[in-house]
Amino acid sequence: MSKVSFSTLAYCKMVSHAAKYPHCEVNGLLIADNATKGNKLVITDVVPLFHQCLHVSPMSEIALTQIDQSASSCDMYIAGYYLANETLDDLSFDKPAHKIMDKIAENEADVCMVVINNRLMGINHKQSALIVHTQQDDGKWKRLNNSNVQIENTTLAAASAILQQQLYNNLIDFDNHLDNLSLDFLNTEFASWVEKTSGLNMGRKLVISKLVS
Repeated sequence: MSKVSFSTLAYCKMVSHAAKYPHCEVNGLLIADNATKGNKLVITDVVPLFHQCLHVSPMSEIALTQIDQSASSCDMYIAGYYLANETLDDLSFDKPAHKIMDKIAENEADVCMVVINNRLMGINHKQSALIVHTQQDDGKWKRLNNSNVQIENTTLAAASAILQQQLYNNLIDFDNHLDNLSLDFLNTEFASWVEKTSGLNMGRKLVISKLVS
């Protein structure tokens, strides 16, 4: 995979997850539209997973199953994994993250792994905080050159506005959902805020969220 792009919605949800729990490691799943498969991977949405006990297998399996079913129902698929580490300068992926990605890659060829650079998480976003890795032919993961990682024109401004207004506190991850099953871990309402903040019409990008609304 030579290029990966991220929608404003996907980017804002990732950095919001990291901002909501700055004292914790957080992770989540990347969602892509089957219609965008090709030479460039297009991440249209993400689903925040955990901020505590990230790698408890039963909970991870439940989340993967539910999200896969939701994505498949609207012709989308799990296209990768993201995380933000607990410490400021840690840009690594741990072994459980690799295991999850290996499982995802068994079913899909167009996938990537993302780590959030905590150093670039200021309230005035000047550049993308995403470090992207793609799988090589030998099965190893290699960092993608920054020039091949694309975001939309409005993304940095929208992310800055969300961080400045502290809208990230309204993001729901799967941990929150497990504590209170009435909470929407697909974040329909949060996606609407991103849409209003960015001035974009999300269209198909909100399909996975609207599925359970």
